[in-house]
Amino acid sequence: MPSQPQAHLDTFPNPYPEREYAIDFTCPEFTCECPMTGQPDFATIYITYTPAETCVELKSLKLYLWSYRNVGAFHEKVTNNILDDLVSAVSPVRAKVVGDFAVRGGIKTVVTVEYERP
Repeated sequence: MPSQPQAHLDTFPNPYPEREYAIDFTCPEFTCECPMTGQPDFATIYITYTPAETCVELKSLKLYLWSYRNVGAFHEKVTNNILDDLVSAVSPVRAKVVGDFAVRGGIKTVVTVEYERP
């Protein structure tokens, strides 16, 4: 049975919780919908985080990002939601999400959001 989009992130125990290290993900085929026109928006999503006790499972991340395909949301909301869901799932030491959206209407949008554990 083919995989389906999912709106949650699965995790697994960090194999090196005593060490700080960065995990980087790049999703060059991200799509969502413009809430004003219903037209597709294309982006590359960059995610960097320093795990604490848990890490994001890669297939679930793919299915999670896929779940945005038919969601109408502005670039700012999409990028902030991805960061919020990542922080909620793994409680990282720090995290950064960059939504690098394709040109639309002659304007290119890049949204960068960051989190640092208090």
